[in-house]
Amino acid sequence: MPVFRYRARTSSGELTTGTVEATNAEQAATQIVGRGWIPVAVEEVPADRRGTVKGGSRKEGELPEWLSWLDPARRAPKLDDVLFFTRQFYSLVKAGVPTIVALNRLADTLPNVRLGEAVREIARDIEAGRDLASAFARHRSLFGTLYLGMLRAGEESGKLEEFLQSLGVYLERDKVTTQRIKAALRYPAIVLTVITIAVAILTIFVIPQFASVFAGAGMELPLPTRIILGVSKFMQEFWWVVLGGMAAAYWGFYRYTETPRGRLWWDEIKFRLPKIGWIVFRATLARFARATAMTFAAGVPTTLALQLIARATDNEFLAGKISQMAEGIERGESMVRAAARTRVFSPLVLQMIAIGEQTGRLDEMMQEVADYYDREVDYDIEHLSDLIEPVMLLIVGGMVLVLALGIFLPMWEMTGMAKAK
Repeated sequence: MPVFRYRARTSSGELTTGTVEATNAEQAATQIVGRGWIPVAVEEVPADRRGTVKGGSRKEGELPEWLSWLDPARRAPKLDDVLFFTRQFYSLVKAGVPTIVALNRLADTLPNVRLGEAVREIARDIEAGRDLASAFARHRSLFGTLYLGMLRAGEESGKLEEFLQSLGVYLERDKVTTQRIKAALRYPAIVLTVITIAVAILTIFVIPQFASVFAGAGMELPLPTRIILGVSKFMQEFWWVVLGGMAAAYWGFYRYTETPRGRLWWDEIKFRLPKIGWIVFRATLARFARATAMTFAAGVPTTLALQLIARATDNEFLAGKISQMAEGIERGESMVRAAARTRVFSPLVLQMIAIGEQTGRLDEMMQEVADYYDREVDYDIEHLSDLIEPVMLLIVGGMVLVLALGIFLPMWEMTGMAKAK
């Protein structure tokens, strides 16, 4: 079949190029329009050159295949990419576009190539007879358990459009919560990094200058000074041991936290960190409350909803507590009693769950909890510097005290000896 090279504008106005197989130029242009693009130029490729150009579309300026690993469009899909796809998918389904057609259109226009390839495979699976949820389930690592559960519930209830809209709202708010958590952890991480670099510079480059001065004075040095000079000498001679030890410690920590037991330990430690842990805990509770509100509003059974939320929670410690709630409800306990037995939820969450169970408005109550914690986390992050500044002052003050005792004390003694002479 003849091959046609084309240049077209995408729905976002971006220029893209590629090739299609068609019997004539008109059919090639029809295929391009079917993707939601506007053809700019369509020309047939000579038969002797088809083998070198055939292979799909490529945007202007895109790297060749052998350098595709450098292309940011081929990175692993992130939350923003899934959110963009969900919004577009919802818009097409709401407009009455058939599911397979909608997925094929999105596959050709998604900014992330890897997500586009996955969506194209989903469309092919549905054409082959799979149901929507099963086709998406083959790409669980991209969409997550909660996403797949909501799709299945929407498909089985015939309310896919409503469920996609709920997913879009949830992902948008989840994105904001994730950004809040990162913002809460970023500032202390930067502070600790700067302090570590400052200590390293003082130890390796500054203190040795004083060592030569003290050695020439021939005086007995105070204990703090001998300790500082000893540490400085060790760092100069065995810096590679220190760096190697730090790298080994980081690698060991990373490997341990990748294990189920290690991740459970680290996820619990996050909640116990001074000041920062409380912010992370409330942000995580906001995500839990929002997911609960969404699944309950969609009519998902309580135990199934909790199981989906537990598998989708990005904290193994809290996920285990949610699973305990589901097991308690299966044994016949009320939700508030099952939640109280976990000893992890705040009195506010327990109170709102109790009110929601009594009034039959649990989804609304949990949404109120999510909104409340969102406001609290926003306030804490805005005033995070007020919480960390005292700690910074203590650390900097400790450094100044050590330098004063270890460096300036012998210098004062040297000055006194010089005056005595």
